[in-house]
Amino acid sequence: MPAPLDLHKATVESVRWYILRALDAGRPMPVNEDILLRTLDGADFPITIHELRRELDYLGLRKLVEMKGKDDDFWEASLTQLGIDVVEYTIECKPGIARPPKRG
Repeated sequence: MPAPLDLHKATVESVRWYILRALDAGRPMPVNEDILLRTLDGADFPITIHELRRELDYLGLRKLVEMKGKDDDFWEASLTQLGIDVVEYTIECKPGIARPPKRG
């Protein structure tokens, strides 16, 4: 019997993927947290600033994003080379991020 779907886990992993995609769209400039919050809200992932920062921190620990202003009130984030490779499907994506299968 398959394991039950953990909806919270699936949502968090999808949010991480949307963050990476939004940062990729903003390259080469960093993207501020206000734009990320609006992007996620538009993708039907309304999250709080605390939740966004928690997921940015997670992606930072995975070396996929770099953050500026973490000691201030306003964060900005950008992809690292490793993050770009994950978004562009040139490397394997480890568990924790809901990257969909590559098309074509």
